[in-house]
Amino acid sequence: MSKPCIGILSLDTAFPRISGDVGNLESYPFDAMVEVVPGADSPQIVRNGAPSEALLVRFEAAARELEQQGATAIISTCGFLAPAQGRIAEAVSVPVMLSALSLLPLIRAIRPGRIGVLTASEAALGDNFLRAAGLEKEGLVIAGMENVPAFADTFLAPRDKQATELDRAAMEAGVIAVAQDLLTRAPDVTALLLECGNLPPYADALRRATGRRVYHLVDAARFLMEA
Repeated sequence: MSKPCIGILSLDTAFPRISGDVGNLESYPFDAMVEVVPGADSPQIVRNGAPSEALLVRFEAAARELEQQGATAIISTCGFLAPAQGRIAEAVSVPVMLSALSLLPLIRAIRPGRIGVLTASEAALGDNFLRAAGLEKEGLVIAGMENVPAFADTFLAPRDKQATELDRAAMEAGVIAVAQDLLTRAPDVTALLLECGNLPPYADALRRATGRRVYHLVDAARFLMEA
């Protein structure tokens, strides 16, 4: 039997991926490998709808390459690939979970109430995207990071304009501020879901600051590998 190994479909980015980031191999307690999809930078994926057909073809090819290299399950670095979940899953024979948004049914089952979603862009996580991903907005309170300069300049810019150094303190402060604003608007939120694959490094700080359970794809990858 082959050794368990998570395969990671990665956007084509220049920013650093610190420990805890979905795209950092050290974020996992098991073997991991990354396959970068050329041309798939943030503006091409973080949008209110499904990725283009040309990009979907590249993601399919990258997923097959990960499987051929020995990946026993596949995730991605960007939750905005949720509309491609079914298509990529059909391209390979191993389990696939492209977005932390796939955790919503599980979170709803164990944390009744509204769920706060922290996303890279609130505008992009709109009705067109939700329809393409087979999701409903009811029961969700969405807050985006697009107005936090430390985040936007690093993660939302085109690859050739992305910041290549990461100010972790500023990023953490920005994430906490967005989450606290969300809870001020919606104090009945029972849990936080990090859609963005760059946000898990700040999950512990979020738990301490908000008192809410925080869910993200790095934790989900552990369950996926066990499954």
